[in-house]
Amino acid sequence: MLSQKAEPLTSIKGKFLLEALPARPVPLRTDEHGVVRIGKARIPLETVIRCFKDGETPEAIVQDFPALALDEVYATISHYLSHRDEVERYLGQVDEEEAQVRAKCEALWPHKEFRDRILSREGAQAR
Repeated sequence: MLSQKAEPLTSIKGKFLLEALPARPVPLRTDEHGVVRIGKARIPLETVIRCFKDGETPEAIVQDFPALALDEVYATISHYLSHRDEVERYLGQVDEEEAQVRAKCEALWPHKEFRDRILSREGAQAR
């Protein structure tokens, strides 16, 4: 009989898992416009994080955005949870840029007058 002390089974399993499952990189990339996108899809990071913050599950997010793989969504959410401050800063910048673009568009094409005109037409047609 061998006199070696056997390793606990959990230790052996843990070693196997660590060797069998190499760490995968987070599936985020920055495109030529500075937008952070997920995997090879054109879906931006903010879309998935907004869905997650609205209570959607990763499975539901993949149903809404079939270009994403389930493991990419889980990895993206995990990255968000592990780096919340940095991601929230990025999301704040995105929100700021969106507000600036919206303000420019509304200044160029005021929609209030257009909206009022359409509503008055709809009201006239309903009579």
